[in-house]
Amino acid sequence: MYVANDWKDYEVLDTGNGEKLERWGDVILRRPDPQIIWPIANEDKTWREVHGHYHRSSSGGGEWEMKKQLPDRWTINYDRLKFYIRPTNFKHTGLFPEQAANWRWMMDKISAAKRPIQVLNLFAYTGGATVAAASAGASVVHVDAAKGMVQWAKENLALSGLSDRPVRFITDDVFKFVQREQRRGNHYDAIIMDPPSYGRGPGGEMWKLEQSLYPFVESCLSILSDKPLFFLINSYTTGISPTVLHNMLSMTVKQRFGGRISAGELGLPITRSGLNLPCGILGRWEE
Repeated sequence: MYVANDWKDYEVLDTGNGEKLERWGDVILRRPDPQIIWPIANEDKTWREVHGHYHRSSSGGGEWEMKKQLPDRWTINYDRLKFYIRPTNFKHTGLFPEQAANWRWMMDKISAAKRPIQVLNLFAYTGGATVAAASAGASVVHVDAAKGMVQWAKENLALSGLSDRPVRFITDDVFKFVQREQRRGNHYDAIIMDPPSYGRGPGGEMWKLEQSLYPFVESCLSILSDKPLFFLINSYTTGISPTVLHNMLSMTVKQRFGGRISAGELGLPITRSGLNLPCGILGRWEE
């Protein structure tokens, strides 16, 4: 497991009964998590006196119950990076803190490369990886289909004092974008992707990760440079094993470029129990 254990502004305080109790800076939130199938050991006042509690609906979705007044958004820091946090309608806050394990890894890889690195971040959301890569000195192309998420990512980059870095923000379908980059002959030294479980392709066809991820990864080989640095796949799709990502990278990137692969779970430390909370999986190829 790759554990993001060097946060200061974020903390999983406790877990149980399908929920996690989190500290985001000075704000305490209580949110559902399907991985947490054990009971709460001690549901004390810390669990009850939260700023916000997201309640799932039996019919799907859910809503926030705000128990204390919150700003529209607030800031948390990770190392030299800064991010805006805001509770959204779908229980999320605009940041997946377990990804810090990947941010640290990619910052180290980019810094150690001692050469210009061009990064492509696909399904890039609010830009955690974009900000991390830019802070380490890479040029980044950030692609996401949601205009609001791209704007949030721009604001995170500015918040971190990195507005002058060579980052292009593109609101577009990632499949169409990769196809255009193939035609243009553009290449990247590193590719990051965090594909959804389900979605729509460029022609309106259904994207289902189990069926579509392999051919999409394979198509990205043509836009890798002659000397790529890394290829990172994240997944939150239930039922997909890290070994699946390992095998896919072995059959595509490693087959062409050699290098090595690592795969596993992403996790966060739980303060009260001393255990780790599983938070998705990753597959990494590196030169």
